[in-house]
Amino acid sequence: MTSQAAFDGPLGRLVLTETGGAITRLEWSGAEVADSGSPLLDEACRQLGEYFARRQQEFELPLAYAQGLTGAVMRAMCAIPFGQTRTYGDLAKDLGASAQAIGQACGANPIPVVVPCHRILGATGLGGFSAPGGVETKVALLKHEGAASLLI
Repeated sequence: MTSQAAFDGPLGRLVLTETGGAITRLEWSGAEVADSGSPLLDEACRQLGEYFARRQQEFELPLAYAQGLTGAVMRAMCAIPFGQTRTYGDLAKDLGASAQAIGQACGANPIPVVVPCHRILGATGLGGFSAPGGVETKVALLKHEGAASLLI
């Protein structure tokens, strides 16, 4: 069974999807969502609120990781502490893949913010970000986490 809930926060409306007892997706959407009343989605929205209020630095939620390299990259991103960053090249070395493949896996991350793909930077710049607002949204998340000094 799939359920959805919306969280309205500083980056706009985030719609979370739960399938089979795990968070499977987070996307930006202005659509109205009928609140499913799911305890997991209620907790996910609560944790997002705490994250954006700077009272929580990591998410403690069951996540549905993708298969293959994208799943490995998602797990590696979740291990990066709040306010810290790594490069695509760092993850490429750790996971035995090319930096380009790591970038593609980051772009395929179905649960941004919760799985912090915004913490992955290029060797000489920010790299991309697939959410609405693109790199500006990535910068906003990094600033929120106090990682803005890394951008200078």
